[in-house]
Amino acid sequence: MLGAVAAFGLIVSACSDSGDESSSADISASSSPSSAAAAGTVKPLDQAALQAALDEGAQEFLLPGAVALLRTPSGTVTATYGTTERDGGTPVSLDDHVRIGSNTKTWTATVTLQLAQEGKLAVTDPVSKYRAGVPNGDNITIEQLLNMRSGLYNYSETPQVNEALDNDPQRVWTPDELLAIAFENQPYFPPGEGYHYSNTNYVLLGLIAEKLDDKPLAEVYQDRIFKPAGLTSTVFPELPDTSLPDPYSHGYFYGTNMLTINDPALPEDMQAAAKNGSLAPADVTNNNPSWTWAAGGGISTANDLATWAEALADGKMLDQQMQQQRMASIQSSDPSNPSAAGYGWGLAKMGPMYGHTGELPGYNSFMGSDPENKVTLVVWANLAPGVNGQDPATTIARGIIEKMYAG
Repeated sequence: MLGAVAAFGLIVSACSDSGDESSSADISASSSPSSAAAAGTVKPLDQAALQAALDEGAQEFLLPGAVALLRTPSGTVTATYGTTERDGGTPVSLDDHVRIGSNTKTWTATVTLQLAQEGKLAVTDPVSKYRAGVPNGDNITIEQLLNMRSGLYNYSETPQVNEALDNDPQRVWTPDELLAIAFENQPYFPPGEGYHYSNTNYVLLGLIAEKLDDKPLAEVYQDRIFKPAGLTSTVFPELPDTSLPDPYSHGYFYGTNMLTINDPALPEDMQAAAKNGSLAPADVTNNNPSWTWAAGGGISTANDLATWAEALADGKMLDQQMQQQRMASIQSSDPSNPSAAGYGWGLAKMGPMYGHTGELPGYNSFMGSDPENKVTLVVWANLAPGVNGQDPATTIARGIIEKMYAG
């Protein structure tokens, strides 16, 4: 359900990701700037150029609203477009809260690596040491959950989940229910013998973190991530909670999850109707996001996402050895294409930037930081996926990165 032609993130099959993507949320070569762009000298955009890039992308994707934030050694420039509600509402701002989808995975992975630093687990441990009943659990390691190489089926690709999201959007899902659905399906491949983006991996990691820290996951994040990193406008809601803190932007979604379960793009006639204004998107702001949990349930703001992306890239949340291992864990998601975007221990390399993307119906976000050149970029959009199946914020961010690193 989340649309993502070229990214990696959290998605249900109907909208595939951007990371979130025909539901498999695979990372593809198109999600990362070209190697030439990545190798070029950085030339940060000024405010006018950033605004122009955001305006162009927002209009192309029919977005009600969008935000871009760019931090460089010269300072911070920002751009905003549109309103928090379609055809109304207040102008969007840097302070607006949005659902960040699979960017949440970076919290879950960082907590897991902190637990490893403390000797409470090892990335080489089998998942069966902490959770019974996992298919191939004796042979799947914590590392393979982190880097999407476990082979475990992605529950968010099942018709069962997508139908429920369409027919009962307020349903409260428990992590155990999500795992049960995943485990009813055959794994994609034996552990370590392939790559497949699966939200199941991160639901498992969230449960393991709760078990080892002996507290709810929201408290684990608060104590280990939000407070130390200074994320003052970031929250992880309880399962029944469908609200966002004020101020917030509404989120919009065309079509249904089942309609796009195999292809995130709308049928051609519906794309045309959306473009001529005769088809309106649904407001999915308060649909229950519990189906995403540790794989994508977070809420944040542009400024907090930028601060967090820098902490990830600079290694502020881990010791030096663990950070080096994390960066070294990043491998191409496509063995036949070494230039494809790379994924490792809850961290992606997208051209010159390290970070992640996130998408669930209604919202798409990109966060990335280049530690060498001290450049950080965040883009979010309040409609996702695009009618053509692409991830709006990720696509806009890709264009900005290519402009900055061209030549």
